[in-house]
Amino acid sequence: MDRSSHSVSVAFFLLVILLTTEMGPMSAEAKTCETKSGKFKGMCMSSTNCASVCKSEPGFDGGHCRGFRRQCVCTKPC
Repeated sequence: MDRSSHSVSVAFFLLVILLTTEMGPMSAEAKTCETKSGKFKGMCMSSTNCASVCKSEPGFDGGHCRGFRRQCVCTKPC
């Protein structure tokens, strides 16, 4: 191999190494489980209020209003 093709090969190899290290390992997103609130009463008009009620229920870290009937749905990581 002559000097210029050797330099191109080395540059290409370094570029491949650089790109593969930049990509890094892919992390999986945590899934979120949803369950209708057991404590929330009435039509859900505020996701903030729903989230507050859900946080008082064991195991849930939040909640939001959902659906045509506007039910409070509590969320937690699966």
